[in-house]
Amino acid sequence: MTEQSANDKELRSADILKIKEMIPHRYPFLLIDKVVDIAVDEGAVGIKNVTINEPFFEGHFPRQPVMPGVLIVEAMAQTAAVLVVETLEGEAAGKLVYFMTIDEARFRRPVVPGDQLQLHVTKSRNRRNVWKFDGVAKVGDTVVADAKFSAMIMDD
Repeated sequence: MTEQSANDKELRSADILKIKEMIPHRYPFLLIDKVVDIAVDEGAVGIKNVTINEPFFEGHFPRQPVMPGVLIVEAMAQTAAVLVVETLEGEAAGKLVYFMTIDEARFRRPVVPGDQLQLHVTKSRNRRNVWKFDGVAKVGDTVVADAKFSAMIMDD
């Protein structure tokens, strides 16, 4: 393996400050705390620490708080957006990522306060500004949700 191809496979990460430079989402809709194991043009793992302080818990089953499934998929998409920006070496930073499709979404177990979501996102393909992904959300070793989705990268 050449030194260049070894560098291409280097795993990268992004803390919350870097994420805020890379994607335009902000509180209360920034749904990832960090992204680890970014393999450029391949995949990444986002981390979401779920706390009772999340604004959606006030209205989403307050006596039995559950993170809405659509927000789990949104967190996968935000992880994918960080992957795209890292893959395109920053030229996509701050651009909007619009969902085009969400397919085969399954929600297997409720996500509750105290859980740490691991959002495993893998690029299945891309053509120009359209990217397709496979996403799996886990709490520990347990799969809590999965989906296939595509997104279009657009100028703000």
